[in-house]
Amino acid sequence: MSKNSIIKGVFLVGLGATSYGMLATFVKLAYQEHFTTAEVTSSQFIYGILGVLLINIFQKAKSKQAIDQANTRNIFQLMVAGSSLGMTSVFYYLCVKYIDVSIAIVLLMQTVWMGVLLEWFLEKRAPSFQKIIAVLIVLLGTTLATNLLNNTNPIDWRGIIWGLLAASSFTTTMFTANRVARGISSAQRSLYMLLGGAVIVFAFALFTQTTPFNVAIFLKWGIFLALFGTIIPPMLLNAGFPITGIGLGSIVSALELPVSVLMAFFILNEKVIPIQWLGILLIIVAIVLMNITFSSSKK
Repeated sequence: MSKNSIIKGVFLVGLGATSYGMLATFVKLAYQEHFTTAEVTSSQFIYGILGVLLINIFQKAKSKQAIDQANTRNIFQLMVAGSSLGMTSVFYYLCVKYIDVSIAIVLLMQTVWMGVLLEWFLEKRAPSFQKIIAVLIVLLGTTLATNLLNNTNPIDWRGIIWGLLAASSFTTTMFTANRVARGISSAQRSLYMLLGGAVIVFAFALFTQTTPFNVAIFLKWGIFLALFGTIIPPMLLNAGFPITGIGLGSIVSALELPVSVLMAFFILNEKVIPIQWLGILLIIVAIVLMNITFSSSKK
């Protein structure tokens, strides 16, 4: 593969990860205008489904060859896998409601060690020494990035619980998404996963929305949440990962962490001290270490 192709792949994955990194700040801004979690998640998924549906229609009209269509089994599998995507959005946005974005994104990054445990449990494959070291670095980095040892103001325990639940559901999404219905287009896969996630999101909205639904969310923040959460990132990541490969792509996608913290620092004026930046750097180092190991073992 040419050097230009690799650069293109890195650019696509990096831009997709950057888009994800902006998401939590938009959610926090919506909260400041008194929109609810149900309104935020519902608007994101409704716009997201419409956007991905249009992409599917455009691809079908543009393609000169017949596109493999999802069968009933594919649709069911993808919707079940997508249900964890809906849970991730709900849990993560609830997490952001109670704690700073700069801490919430660190909690979401616990997918690094959760993924290792899930792989060990389901595939009966013990983690390598490199993975164990990477997990220990993540745990140390998390301790520093959340300022757990020196923080005089305790972090709201509700935010911690929702953040860890978001990480666990996101781990499930990543583990299942690449193992079901791989023979159909990424646009179709995204659509059916969004539909599965929408079931969770709409059920959550139905049971938690105690006030009249504020439709102003669709005009104010819904389109931003959909673009940066459910439309642009999957398209860019699906286009970039086949070029970069899982190892390099995972390293580049770690950009989501510093971008999210920088957005919170500059736009939300959240305080991020040097020891927290050190923790963030350690988490990124752990992701690099883990994926360099994967690449080397494949070779």
